[in-house]
Amino acid sequence: MDLIFLIEQMKQPGFYPHPVQEPIELIQTHISYVFLTGDYVYKIKKPVNLGFLDFSTLERRQHFCWEELHMNKPNAPEIYLEVLPISQIGNNFILGGNGQILEYTLKMRQFPQETLLIEMFEQGKLQESHLEELGTVVAHFHAQAQTNDYIRRFGRPAKIRESIDNNYRQTQKYISGPQTSQQYEETKEYTDTFFAQNQELLTQRLQNNRIKECHGDLHLRNICFWHDKIQLFDRIEFNEQFRFVDVIYDIAFTVMDLEVRGAKELANAFLNTYLEQTGDWEGLQVLPLYLSRQAYVRAKVNSFLLDDPNIPEAAEQKVQATASDYYRLAWEYTKSRKGRLILTSGLSGSGKTTVARYLARHLGAIHLRSDVVRKHLAGISLEQRGGDEIYTPAMTQKTYQRLLKLGLKLANLGYPVILDAKYDKLALRGEVISQANSYQLPLQIIYCIAPESVLRDRLLSRTNDVSDATADLIEQQQAAAENFTDAEKPLVINLDTTQEWKSQLLRFIVHC
Repeated sequence: MDLIFLIEQMKQPGFYPHPVQEPIELIQTHISYVFLTGDYVYKIKKPVNLGFLDFSTLERRQHFCWEELHMNKPNAPEIYLEVLPISQIGNNFILGGNGQILEYTLKMRQFPQETLLIEMFEQGKLQESHLEELGTVVAHFHAQAQTNDYIRRFGRPAKIRESIDNNYRQTQKYISGPQTSQQYEETKEYTDTFFAQNQELLTQRLQNNRIKECHGDLHLRNICFWHDKIQLFDRIEFNEQFRFVDVIYDIAFTVMDLEVRGAKELANAFLNTYLEQTGDWEGLQVLPLYLSRQAYVRAKVNSFLLDDPNIPEAAEQKVQATASDYYRLAWEYTKSRKGRLILTSGLSGSGKTTVARYLARHLGAIHLRSDVVRKHLAGISLEQRGGDEIYTPAMTQKTYQRLLKLGLKLANLGYPVILDAKYDKLALRGEVISQANSYQLPLQIIYCIAPESVLRDRLLSRTNDVSDATADLIEQQQAAAENFTDAEKPLVINLDTTQEWKSQLLRFIVHC
């Protein structure tokens, strides 16, 4: 088959059985030709074998066209449409047709490029609400993702390490270029130490079914907000090792892609929403490994471009700078940090969660909300209203114990952690203070207050909130609350949430 002749025909309007927008735009990647016709997109896989993918035969290209369709249609049913043969009659290539089949193409619905999350970000239109929706969408996708004994094999520590070690081997030649010797050695030392010390952790991830058939390439160019909803597309179909991964591998790619662009608050919104939806806070133990890995891969891919002897000087300088930024980010993700604990305290409706969420975005903190933890412990969805059985003293004690256990584990890993709960009992606060002192963790208490009338109005107007608190609980909570002791008061910041409280919190953040 004359591939050049086929490409030229697919750039002509007469090739298609529907109206097209002229001129037809051809986008070429290292593995595909993509034709934008206006209403539809047609993708042809290049007849290449790059080691990590093999499209070298017609049968393999047909197979992977169908794989791409089947894998992506559940997440983006409006985008992925069908696989069509391309046949030849005489000197003409025909889309479909009854002639000899010479190629296959994946037909997709064309959506506006400005709906891509990367475009929305660059235009200043990507909002926190979009990332919260993305966190929920990805959580649901992972909940439904397949796993089995074969898939879990890819979560074995040796298998994970294999791909990471390959990255180091493939980038040694870029030391003293975009990579520095110090960054290379220290990044590699971190992963060597991680695998030496965390075999049990990685095995637990495997045993707890956290290795699934994931997306594998979940960055801002592969996500769109189209028809008023988040849609994931371009899932990796050509390599199992890139797709059969820890769910946190997927999350790390999105977080890294936001953070490298300076959008740390958006990354925090995505991460915390995902963790709330899944309850997989233990996954934060492997997050730095995968953040560093994803940044390093982007550095490697950009470095490879420097091997082209024909690259223009201006483009070379830009690629060099981009690769250098990614190498530095991969290194920074391996650096240890000092964790801290922050408690919220106050009656229902006092604004604790609003304050905690704002604080989390600005500190890059993990937001642990008692209402969310309670429902995960009860085994009910966050949208479901809890019955009396999940609000017994025993369940409340269990909830606070889980909050503290998670908070200590994550803070000792170097995360700032916000424990968002009433913390209205001296014993509950005292246990946190005692444990924080034991681990030498900085601790602060944010006490949120508001007039009773405001509390009632806020609780009465709540909709679609994970909290089940109602206005008739206020008097009971007021009577049960225990005041701060003289020993606690130096740790407390009083915050009237009916006033301008953000500037006060920002001053607190500056001193953190």
